[in-house]
Amino acid sequence: MSRSGADLALLLLGGFRALADRATAELAARGYEDVRPVHDFALRAILSGADNASELGRRMSIAKQSAAKTIAGLEERGFVRREPDPTDRRRIRLHVTEHGLAMLREGEAIFDELREQWEQQVGADAIKGLEDTLRRLLGNNTGRLDTPGWLMQDLGGDA
Repeated sequence: MSRSGADLALLLLGGFRALADRATAELAARGYEDVRPVHDFALRAILSGADNASELGRRMSIAKQSAAKTIAGLEERGFVRREPDPTDRRRIRLHVTEHGLAMLREGEAIFDELREQWEQQVGADAIKGLEDTLRRLLGNNTGRLDTPGWLMQDLGGDA
């Protein structure tokens, strides 16, 4: 196997896709049939303060129009609602609903289960070592809630 940077990038992306695809399938089996990774990214961005289409677009590195389409999809699924800003009734703010929070909690539980499966395959120490290495390499970028636009498109981006 080659030791190129491109191979490393593909392995990292492959690991992400394997987890995301399995989590998406499991969410569907648990009653969240039309959830995609983009919905998780958007809900987490909204929870961290992206409470309108412009800010959501900035956080996710997508156009405001794409953010508005994503919001419409989240609203349609009952994951977010729009409410007037209490300090300025002309402004509308996004809020994650209890249904959206429940989906996020279910997704987190599924990721915990997937992690346990990987630990059973290669050992808990190997997974912890992988995480520790990635944290050292990524530094302060580990907590980012936004996603580059190209990845959003790859994940089924707008809705």
